[in-house]
Amino acid sequence: MRILVVEDEKELLEGIVEGLRLSGYAVDMADNGIDGEEMALINGYDLVVLDINLPGKDGFSVLRAIRKENQALNVLVLSARSDVQDRVKGLDLGANDYLIKPFHFAELEARVRSLLRRKQIQNAVLLKRRELSFDTKTKTAYVKGNPLHLTGKETGILEYLLLNQGSYISQEELLEHVWDADMNAFSNTVRVHVSSLRRKLKDALGYSLIRNEIAKGYIIEGAEDETKPT
Repeated sequence: MRILVVEDEKELLEGIVEGLRLSGYAVDMADNGIDGEEMALINGYDLVVLDINLPGKDGFSVLRAIRKENQALNVLVLSARSDVQDRVKGLDLGANDYLIKPFHFAELEARVRSLLRRKQIQNAVLLKRRELSFDTKTKTAYVKGNPLHLTGKETGILEYLLLNQGSYISQEELLEHVWDADMNAFSNTVRVHVSSLRRKLKDALGYSLIRNEIAKGYIIEGAEDETKPT
């Protein structure tokens, strides 16, 4: 899952970004409203954490611009303003949730998890495919009930492919949703991580779950596409 954090307080921004990355998310950041709005509109984020008091362009204006172009993107608003009218304004403009500063990171992370769960298939917490299951809350994969040890990036790739079962996912799309914006688009890192993930899954399952087709991408076939495992 890929998250954008827009916050002008340097220490807070770095703390949120570091904490979310340690939790396995791909995180980009902006310290002003102009850059934040541009990044939110051109990149395929799953969630935006948006401060209200921003230089360049305030968070309400950024939120208004996001909602004009994208009604589905989850937006968690942060603000030092505790006034009820400000909260009402943010929610009326389309914020999915509102968190008052100061806050504990654990609360922010819980709200992020909650918003991302809403976006997942029928709000499912447990994603399944044959003998494989994936707990979206704990970010843990299980094969026949036994935990499968994956790296953070392998976990992100598997979750994204499971959420998009039956659809081909290109390397570019995985790069957008699992890696940070600083990642070189011409790097072979996606291929390396997918290859490692496929090997681990095949060792645990006894067959290949992820298929790769040239010019199309990677796919975990949906139930309607299923053929006998090979």
